[in-house]
Amino acid sequence: MASNNKISKVYYCPRITADNLVGIYDALGREAKGRVAVKLSTGEAGNPNHLSVDVIKKLVHKVDGTIVECNTAYDGRRNNTPDHLQTAAEHGFTAIAEVDIMDEAGDMALPVRNGRHLKENFVGRNWRNYDFTIILSHFKGHPMAGFGGALKNVAIGMASAEGKAWIHTAGQSKAVPIDWEKIPPQNDFLESMAEACESVFDVAGENILYISVANNLSVDCDCVAEPEKVMMSDIGILASLDPVALDRACVDMVYASPDHGKMHLIERMESRGACRLLDYAEELGLGSQKYEIVNVEPVRTE
Repeated sequence: MASNNKISKVYYCPRITADNLVGIYDALGREAKGRVAVKLSTGEAGNPNHLSVDVIKKLVHKVDGTIVECNTAYDGRRNNTPDHLQTAAEHGFTAIAEVDIMDEAGDMALPVRNGRHLKENFVGRNWRNYDFTIILSHFKGHPMAGFGGALKNVAIGMASAEGKAWIHTAGQSKAVPIDWEKIPPQNDFLESMAEACESVFDVAGENILYISVANNLSVDCDCVAEPEKVMMSDIGILASLDPVALDRACVDMVYASPDHGKMHLIERMESRGACRLLDYAEELGLGSQKYEIVNVEPVRTE
């Protein structure tokens, strides 16, 4: 994991294609070996903004990966394994790879070393079956976190349904579905996500990397069945070995976009205090908000 005094490299390609996704993976220089988990969001039923299977399938096949997910802690079509797998099938994921709902048989506790809110983090039990993890995120807005990127995909995405409740309540309850009337202050939730990430990174070591596709930039996440309309243009593909730098770069590119529609996503992030997640993750030593962009030449197509 990168020190917060280090300037991390964030690789960037503006064109979102299957070949460019593979190219930016190659540019990272860290080979996914063994049994590879590709952690992404399969998207709530009805949501049109989730990652496209046409974009991701070449990378998934290159690493011989298994798409992994965990069940949700709210009402919908992904809060139990049969419905979750059906939704994944409807969105095309099961047609390109095996899909493993990692908490189908329960979860496992990971210790949190520096937890202000959490002493344990509960992830899908099946994660122990994998040698390497690719965090393949759809960067976009989020109703609660402000934005969803690599860190949220690790914290909430890899948590079991009960583990999601544990993080959302800052370690107060594992009850599912979450009682949204009894959640803690916003910063407690954001900091709990960072602490959950720490536990995953401690186990993963260097057997993990992070790629984010910044497109379909709604203010809502893929967990919303009927998200708000996309109001700004796509940004591209970004990747790093430092998830804090990666999320920071995605946020910065939203602010730097010439598209006036960015104001909607900016308002969502600022109204939720979203960057507290990055600040606290950096405080925990999970990465750095200092980075340099390394441009990856798009693959030419005839």
